[in-house]
Amino acid sequence: MKVHVAVLPSPGMGPIIPLLELAKQLVVCHGIHVSLFNITTEASAAQNQLLHSPTLPPNLKVIDLRPVDISALVTEDAGIVTRLCINVQESLKPLKSVLIELGKPQALIIELFWTQAFEICNELSIPTYMLFTCSTAFLTFTLYLPTLDRIFLNSWEDFETALLKAIRELPFYKQIATPPVHPVGPLIKEDEPLTELGAKCVAWLDKQPLDSILLVSLGSGGTLTNAQLTELAWGLELSQQRFILVARKPTDGSASGSFFNVDGDVNDPKAYLPKGFIERTKGVGLVMPSWAQQVAVLRHPSTGVFLSHCGWNSTLESITYGVPMIAWPLYAEQKMNAAMLVEEVGVAIKPMVGEGKGVVEREEIERMVRMVMEGEEGKAIRGRAKELEHSASQGLNFGGSSYGSLFCVVKEWTTSDQI
Repeated sequence: MKVHVAVLPSPGMGPIIPLLELAKQLVVCHGIHVSLFNITTEASAAQNQLLHSPTLPPNLKVIDLRPVDISALVTEDAGIVTRLCINVQESLKPLKSVLIELGKPQALIIELFWTQAFEICNELSIPTYMLFTCSTAFLTFTLYLPTLDRIFLNSWEDFETALLKAIRELPFYKQIATPPVHPVGPLIKEDEPLTELGAKCVAWLDKQPLDSILLVSLGSGGTLTNAQLTELAWGLELSQQRFILVARKPTDGSASGSFFNVDGDVNDPKAYLPKGFIERTKGVGLVMPSWAQQVAVLRHPSTGVFLSHCGWNSTLESITYGVPMIAWPLYAEQKMNAAMLVEEVGVAIKPMVGEGKGVVEREEIERMVRMVMEGEEGKAIRGRAKELEHSASQGLNFGGSSYGSLFCVVKEWTTSDQI
C-alpha cells in the first residue's frame, strides 16, 4: 500500500514554500503520496499561483480549504500573529472531517501555527510531525514540545553543525523529553516559470558582469519606514554599485505591514522613492515594484550579494546559491538569524544604526555596500558562502545528510503497523 501523508502549512509564502518543497521531496524522491492543505482565506495571488502550478508532481494533491470570514474576529490594527492564529483557528474546523475523508493519512506534517491540530490527530491516532521553518538557534528555545513524534528542521548538518550537536549532546537538552530532530533541508523554492516581469529582470541580469549585482529584497512582508527607505535609496546611489531594488510602499507602522499583501499596493515606485532616483540610477539599477522571483535572481551568476531581512527561507535560498548577505532583520526571529549568520557562520555583515536616529544612514549604507562588493571582508564572506553552497547541494542528494535523515522517517512509515 502506498504511504499517504498530509501536509498543513500556515498561510503566507514564508511557511508555504519550505512545506511545499518537503512535500515534493517526499513525492519525487521517496514515492510518498501527499495531500497539502491550502488556507484560502486572505491568500495572495502569489500563494495561489505557487500551489496550483501545473509543474507540481502528480502525486502531490493540493486541497483548498474553504474561505472563512474573520472580519468580525479581528480589528483593523490586529498584529500579524493575531491574524494568523485566528485564521488558522477558523480554518481548522473542517480538518477532522477532511482527514477522515482522505482515509486517515499515515502522518500529518504541520507548521508552527497549526499546533491546535494536535488534539484532532490524537483523536484519530494520526502521528504528528512538524517542519520547523526557522533556524536551529530558534529551535533551541522551543524544544518543550515532547508530544511530537519527530521534528523536521529546514536546515542541514554542515550549516548549523554546532547547534545541532548541542541539541543532541548537551546535558541540559538530554534532561528534556524532546522528540528526535531531523534536518531535512535546505527546502527552498525550485525553478518556476518566469512571469513577464521576471523574464525582463533576468534579461537585464544577463547583461551585467559576473557577481556585480546587489539584490535588495526584504521578503514577502517586510516594509521600511519612509525615512529608512529614503536613506536606503540614497545609500545605493552613492555606492555607485549595480543593484536590483525590490521596492515596496513604505509605512511608519509595523515592519511586517505587507505580510498579508504580498502583491502590493503595486504602484509606481516613483511616488515614494527620492525624486529622480530611478532616472539617475538607470544605468546601474533596476527597481522592481513589491515582489521579485527571488530564486531566479539569486541563482543568476551576475548576483553577488543579497541585502535581506534574514527570514529563514531567504537565508537558505541565499546560502544554497552561494550568495553572501547584508543582514537587515526586521521582525520575528530575524535578529537571531542575522546574529548567527554574522557571528557564527560568517556569511554576512550587518550595518550600524545611527546613534539616537533609529535609521541606518545613507553614508553607512554606502560604506557597507562598497565593503561587501569590493573589500576584503566581502571576499571572505563570499568564500564562506561558496563552501556552504556545495554542502547544501549535496545534502538532499542520495547519500547526503538530509536525504538520509528523511529516509529514516520514511522507513518508519513504510514499516508501520498502520499501513
